[in-house]
Amino acid sequence: MTVTKRIKIRLREPLSRWFIKLLALLPLPLNHGFAWCIGRLLILLPNSLKTISQTNINLCFPQMSVTQAKQLCHQSLIETAKAAAETGPLWLWPKNKALGLIKQVSGEEHVTQALAQGKGVIIIAPHLACWEAIGMYLTPKYPMTTLYRPHPIASLDSMMRYGRERMSGKLAPTDASGVRVLMQALKKGEIIGILPDQDPGHDGGEFAPFFNIQANTITLLAKLAHKTQAAAIPAYAERLSAGHGYHLRFFAPVAEIADADVAIALTSLNQCVEDLIRRCPSQYQWGYKRFRTRPEGEKSFY
Repeated sequence: MTVTKRIKIRLREPLSRWFIKLLALLPLPLNHGFAWCIGRLLILLPNSLKTISQTNINLCFPQMSVTQAKQLCHQSLIETAKAAAETGPLWLWPKNKALGLIKQVSGEEHVTQALAQGKGVIIIAPHLACWEAIGMYLTPKYPMTTLYRPHPIASLDSMMRYGRERMSGKLAPTDASGVRVLMQALKKGEIIGILPDQDPGHDGGEFAPFFNIQANTITLLAKLAHKTQAAAIPAYAERLSAGHGYHLRFFAPVAEIADADVAIALTSLNQCVEDLIRRCPSQYQWGYKRFRTRPEGEKSFY
C-alpha cells in the first residue's frame, strides 16, 4: 500500500466511523430517506458508480430501451445508497431492535429441511437488496459461518465484525484457513454463507455465462457443494418501500451447483444468481465491476 493511500484511509477513518454511528441514530424510514437524497445526487452528478452501473445494465439487458435502462440505473443508485446507509442500524442497533426490521420470511422450510439432512447448507446470497439482513436473521437461530473480507479501514472493519458477530455468527477469512473453517462447518451440518457474484481474480475463478456474458466466477462455492453435498439455497432480503423493513426469501436448493463438472456447476450458479436479480433488478449492486476480468485478448468493458 502506498503512502498516499495510507493517508487517505487515515483521513476517511474517523469520518466514516462517525457517519455510520449517525445513521444508526435514525429510524429506518428516515435512514432510507436520507439515502434517497444521496442517490439523487449520484444520479445528477458525474461519478464512476453511475458510469459502471449503466455499463453493466446495458450489457445485461441489451433488449431494454435507452429510457428503460436509464430508469433502472437511477433506481439502482438510490437502492445502493440505501444499502450503504442501512449498515448503521444493521450493525449497531440492539439485537431485538435490528431483528424487528425483518417483517416477513418466505421459504425458511427449505433451510430447515436441508439442515435435517445433516450435510450442511450453503446460502447463495448475491449483492442483491439487503444481504446483511440474511445473516442477521439466520445466525441467532442456526450455527452459521460467513466468508469475510476485512475492510481496509480498521475501525470500520471492527464495526462490521461487531455487527455480524453480535448475533452469534462466525466469520471466516478469505484465505486457506477460512476455506478450512467453511469445510468444517459443513461437515458438522451447519450453514455457511458466500457471496457468489464477486470477481475472484484469475486464481480463484473460471469463466461461465452470466446474463449471456462470460464472467469470472468463484469456484469455491461449487467445490464445497460437491465435496460435502451440502444444499445450495438461493436467498435475498427484499428491501420494502418507505423504510418498512425487509422481506427475506429463501428458495429450493439447486442441485446442479454440486455437479462434478465445474462448467455445469458454475453455469448453474450464475443462472441461479441471475434468476434472483431478475426478481428485483433495481436492488442489485450494478455499480460493481462484475465483468472486470476478461478472457485473454478481450477488451475491458470499463
